[in-house]
Amino acid sequence: MSTTARATLQHEDERIRVTRWDFEPHESTGRHVHEYDYLVVPVTDGQTDVISPDGTVTTSHLRAGESYTRPSGAEHEVVNSGTSALAFVEIELKRPAPEGIDIP
Repeated sequence: MSTTARATLQHEDERIRVTRWDFEPHESTGRHVHEYDYLVVPVTDGQTDVISPDGTVTTSHLRAGESYTRPSGAEHEVVNSGTSALAFVEIELKRPAPEGIDIP
């Protein structure tokens, strides 16, 4: 499936990229591979189906403000499998923080 969700780049510099994703029901990110470790911050409650390359579907229930992280290398497609609009902010960590700065 191709990308049908709306991706809005909010910020990008040499260390991070911040993208807001907005999905209507059944809209998708399209299949992609994450080049960087990333953090997702749901803006709305919602439900997603994450489809792996082998076709395995994992359903997740997102809650506004309840963040989660994933490592680089993940390959998948994310589909809004809920009945209402869904939004989240994705923060990609393009390179580590400078030495002496501890980011949990």
